[in-house]
Amino acid sequence: MFYTGRTKSLGFALMPQARTLNPKELRKALDHVATRPHAARNRMALLLTHWAGMRVGEVAALRWSDVIAQDGSVKSEIRLRASQTKGQQARTVFLSDRLRKELAAYARSQGSQQQPDRALLRSQKRDSFSANTLAQTINTIYRKAGLDGASSHSGRRSFITTLAHKGVGVRVLASLAGHRSISTTQRYIDVNDDQKRAAVELVG
Repeated sequence: MFYTGRTKSLGFALMPQARTLNPKELRKALDHVATRPHAARNRMALLLTHWAGMRVGEVAALRWSDVIAQDGSVKSEIRLRASQTKGQQARTVFLSDRLRKELAAYARSQGSQQQPDRALLRSQKRDSFSANTLAQTINTIYRKAGLDGASSHSGRRSFITTLAHKGVGVRVLASLAGHRSISTTQRYIDVNDDQKRAAVELVG
């Protein structure tokens, strides 16, 4: 299904935005992952998009040295190089305590595989993922978990939307997302009927 209208006059159509997922839906995807091959790797891929708001291409570009310090501990920040980002602009990704615990568990599960210059997530062929192949992997996970409309961009949209609904300002959100314009960030924020009902109760 395509959005049409104004975009038609420009000679192209836009795909609908990726569906945002609530915690219960994310849990459904993670439960599915747990039953399939490469469970630890795929769980990590999902959580980096949902809990850090990373683009799938940024996740695919991660190396062990980006997340694991020389003393073996998980870093509190990931400093992405310009070559690892969509806009060729270096940025810092901040990691929550719960995501750092997940990364530590993932590191333990990988053992000797965690070499500094090796990809954090490796494909079935033991190669680095491209942004496209990792996106396809995530899309397949959502589809098989029964989450229609979800895609590899759902984690990032869910991250931004969740923080917005918890009162985080749009300028902070834009910085966390690596957006140059707050108008871009605003387009990521989803609104549902329950939130609108709660909002009107604040009147008076």
